Amino acid sequence: MASKPSISLCVLTSLFAALIGTSTAYKFYVGGTDGWVLRPSENYNQWAERMRFQVNDTLLFKYKNGEDSVLIVNKGDYDNCKKQNPIQKLDGGDSVFMFDRSGSFYFISGHFDNCEKGQKLLVVVMAVRNKFPQPAPFPGSAPSPLVHAPPPSALAPATNVPEMGPSQGSLPSPVDNSTSPPPPPPPPSRSEATAVCSSVVLVLFLMGGIKFGFF
Repeated sequence: MASKPSISLCVLTSLFAALIGTSTAYKFYVGGTDGWVLRPSENYNQWAERMRFQVNDTLLFKYKNGEDSVLIVNKGDYDNCKKQNPIQKLDGGDSVFMFDRSGSFYFISGHFDNCEKGQKLLVVVMAVRNKFPQPAPFPGSAPSPLVHAPPPSALAPATNVPEMGPSQGSLPSPVDNSTSPPPPPPPPSRSEATAVCSSVVLVLFLMGGIKFGFF
């Protein structure tokens, strides 16, 4: 039978690992060692498809000051390489951009016609999912109405209830509630505690694998 300290240690360790996994933000170097250049060794969008981006992660665009810039634009300007009215402009070299929401982000080069020659990046940030989603109602079924009890005035008075007199026997003796409460349930066995810990560790492992693109 597993002791309480071992079960508590397992739970605390799992919670600590879960907090680390959900609160850690990552920095991604766009283009890897190539940086933000005209002709990287790997297409930027192919690079982005191999990654898993989440809210609060950051992108680092490495380039020399004065030789390039990064424009955050909408989809239409991304498709047409339109540079006149960007949502945001990053320049000065080694620019950092943080994702503040889920969804699609569009980046193009603001230097000459580099965008027309393929220096552009599309990033899709993963949506935040609820840990415990509520089950959806069965299709075509309506929610059950609440049943309210009628007010006391609507209840019919009781009739023809015989009275208990001395000749009909004595009233039943009251129940003695002074007895001790039932003993607490036994703690979970070692096998149950091991199964719980294994399930938690498996979930954390899957979360890490999804984050780094293993799955």
